[in-house]
Amino acid sequence: MKGYECYFDGVEAVLGKIRNTQAANVEKAAKYVSDAIAADRVVHVFGAGHSNLIAEEIFYRAGCPAPVNHVVDISLSGGVGVTKSEFMERLEGIGPVLYNHIRPAAGDVFIVISNSGRNAAPIEMAREARSHGHPVIAITSIGYSRNQKYRHSSGELLLDHADVVLDNCGNFGDVCVDVPGFNRRIGPTSGVAGAYIIHSVMVQAAFNLQENGIEPPVFVSGNRDDGRKLNQSLIDRYWARIRNW
Repeated sequence: MKGYECYFDGVEAVLGKIRNTQAANVEKAAKYVSDAIAADRVVHVFGAGHSNLIAEEIFYRAGCPAPVNHVVDISLSGGVGVTKSEFMERLEGIGPVLYNHIRPAAGDVFIVISNSGRNAAPIEMAREARSHGHPVIAITSIGYSRNQKYRHSSGELLLDHADVVLDNCGNFGDVCVDVPGFNRRIGPTSGVAGAYIIHSVMVQAAFNLQENGIEPPVFVSGNRDDGRKLNQSLIDRYWARIRNW
C-alpha cells in the first residue's frame, strides 16, 4: 500500500469514529452557538500552536457565522517563533490575561481547542471563561489527554473546564501511519479532525437558527464579485465586538 493510502485510511478511520460517537456532542455544542447568535452575542474561539489553525478555520470565513472572534496572540500562535510559543502556551497565569484582553460580554460562548488538553493557555482560558458564566466548548483528544501525566500545577486538563467536550478521536501522539522499518509513526490527524468537527458545529448552528426563523448571519466568499458588498452589513453589525478584524 502507498503511504498516502495509509494516511487516507487513517484519517477516514478517525473521521468515521467522530461521526459515530460525537453527534450528540456536536448538537449540544451547536445549540450553545446558535443560542448565543440568536441573542446577538459572540462566539470566541481560541487555540495555541497548531490548534490556532483550527480556530482560524471559522474566523471571517465564507460559509461561517460572522459573530466569531478569533482570540489570537502572536506569542502563542505558532506562526512566529514556534519554538518559543511551545513554552509560552505552558506559562501559567496567561489565561486570565487573554480573557480580560478580549472583554467578552455576558452570554458570549467560548470554543477552546487543544489536542493534548494539557497546556496552561487553553486550560486557563476555558477555566476563566467558565468562571465568568460563559458556556465552554472544548475540542480535544480525550485519549491523548488521559494517557499522560498532567502538566498544569492544578492537575487539570482542558476537558475539566468544558460544558461540552468534542473528542477529535485521534491517537496518542497525534499520528496514524506506520512506516515500514522506521521507528516513529507519522501522519497527524488533529488538524483534519478539528476542522471537521468545528465546521460541523457551525453548520448545525446555522440549521438551528433557520429552523427558528432567524436568518443565519453567515459570510459569503470575498472572492465573489459581490462578496464584500454582501458581507459589509455583517462586518458593520459586529465590528465593535470582534477584536481581531
